[in-house]
Amino acid sequence: MQENESVWLERVRKGDSEAFAFLVEAYQRPVYNLCYRMLGEANEAEDAAQETFLRAYRSIKRYDGNRSFPTWLLSIAAHYCIDQLRKRRVNTHSIDEHDYLEIPDDQPGPETTMWRSFEDELVRELLAELHPTDRAAVVMYYWYDFSYEEIGQALSLTLSAVKSRLHRARRSMADEWIKSQSQIVPKEREYHGEQSPAF
Repeated sequence: MQENESVWLERVRKGDSEAFAFLVEAYQRPVYNLCYRMLGEANEAEDAAQETFLRAYRSIKRYDGNRSFPTWLLSIAAHYCIDQLRKRRVNTHSIDEHDYLEIPDDQPGPETTMWRSFEDELVRELLAELHPTDRAAVVMYYWYDFSYEEIGQALSLTLSAVKSRLHRARRSMADEWIKSQSQIVPKEREYHGEQSPAF
């Protein structure tokens, strides 16, 4: 794809809609996935992906060929999703299932399955509580392996701002994670028939 990308982009700039359809087909999955992780709802993610490609098509003549096209495209998606999140009056609490907390167990039993579900749900809730821009930075960094520089380009942030936002997001999530674990561990011990230590 990368070898022919410049050719397809040039054709799109000249008004070739078939060439743009090829780019949509090539990048629809990563664009949709980012929108889904940001918005947490399939129908909204589909609408956001369509809006992303529409905006990209309208802006294609302003695209800088020296910049990564996927980064440029995903930045459009991220900005749109951030705007949508800001319009919401309530926080979203759903990001798609992902193996970011995969427990190394070839054949997980019911206890492992229960614990994995709890951890996945907790991580989704923690992400949903982040500021929209921080959430976008986290998604780009951990799911798309964007560098600090690429995140800065995508979100119109300075390098120091990107680092600061990621640090703040990680610290916030870690603090909440520790709180949740301290609350659930006594219940887990009771589940296994253990007695919590008396202090």
